[in-house]
Amino acid sequence: MKLLIVDDEEGVRISLKKVLERDGYEVLLATNGLEAIGVVQQFTDDIETVISDFKMPGIDGLETLTRIGRINPDIIRIILTGYATLDRAIETVNLGIDGFLTKPFDNNELKQKIREISMKKRLKQLVSEQVLDEMQKTGKQLIPRTQKVSILFTDIRGFAELTEKMTPQEIADLLNKYYFLPMDRIVFEYNGTLDKHIGDSVMAIFGAPVSYDDDAFRAVSCAVRMREKMAEINDKTLSKRNIKIPVGIGIGTGEAMVGMFGSPIKKEYTVLGTPVNLASRLERLANENQILICNETFQMIRNSFKTEKIDHVNLKGIEGEKSIFDVIGTL
Repeated sequence: MKLLIVDDEEGVRISLKKVLERDGYEVLLATNGLEAIGVVQQFTDDIETVISDFKMPGIDGLETLTRIGRINPDIIRIILTGYATLDRAIETVNLGIDGFLTKPFDNNELKQKIREISMKKRLKQLVSEQVLDEMQKTGKQLIPRTQKVSILFTDIRGFAELTEKMTPQEIADLLNKYYFLPMDRIVFEYNGTLDKHIGDSVMAIFGAPVSYDDDAFRAVSCAVRMREKMAEINDKTLSKRNIKIPVGIGIGTGEAMVGMFGSPIKKEYTVLGTPVNLASRLERLANENQILICNETFQMIRNSFKTEKIDHVNLKGIEGEKSIFDVIGTL
């Protein structure tokens, strides 16, 4: 994993490099903000962490890290300064910087702090921003409750056949860059909660922990945008490699139990109940590029999307769901 140090003082750069290389990092160096931005542009997907001095010639550390965040928001960004004030710390947080370190620093404390900041950053990749925000507001775990939600599942059709001739690294690169990343971003774009990845499936929640009047509408809008995005990726990018990622999507709506579930060892915010099972069944029935929704979802979005009714469907384990609907597009 690559780590970039940005500081105009050579002594600081060398000192940090020695400390962090012993901790297993491959350390890159830059003497100013513009040079650092160039390095990040060169190694966009390889740099995990950037540590930048605050006060430097040219653009300062905050501006440097802000621009780097625009290039790749997944990079962990840490500000390093000898001017440790509460106002400065608040400023870095407001700008979305991940951490704040002060000079002079003890080597062991520095390494521990970097690990703590990295862990918090990675936690945000596992738990949605909505869940984190709600937990911060309440100051406690999210108590399980009954809530009406819309659940969305996506899955790749014929995944085994698609990847049978690929190496594990090739499969990981394909999924992470061209499937999980764009799908996850679209979930957040429509204010959904990213629940989990299950194999090559994505599960998203609309309506918890924060509910709105248009949860079902946003779930279906998200699905339509996902279908459009995958068509774009398949046509403009993957076709050059003679590869296609065919996706099917299912959406179920209804009352469910939402909250933190698990043991003291591992807990996660998730949803339990019929709409989860229903969305999963619909996703399995969906053909390539097809979005299947339940009757309750349809009743809530019927005036916004063009659909086709599918009768006499046998959804194993789901009582009373006789008709489902295929979402063709928006009206």
